Amino acid sequence: MSDKEQDREIFLARSLRYMQESLRNSGPAVVAGYTLIGAILLLGGIGYGIDAWRGTSPLFLIIGLLLGIVVGFFELAKIVWRK
Repeated sequence: MSDKEQDREIFLARSLRYMQESLRNSGPAVVAGYTLIGAILLLGGIGYGIDAWRGTSPLFLIIGLLLGIVVGFFELAKIVWRK
């Protein structure tokens, strides 16, 4: 194996190690984003369902969305500030 091929393999191994480390470190940020979006969609959907059931058009949808935002940002803050 030539020196050029060895240098390339060393470079690729180092690059892979850095990529794995970056992915491992970005895990909490990804979870925080999905938690925020999930809380808004879930509680907004529940509010929409209550509105459809009771016939109170946007009232519970708005309450559900606002509650989803509050809960989502609270969970986001817990995840981010844990570090």
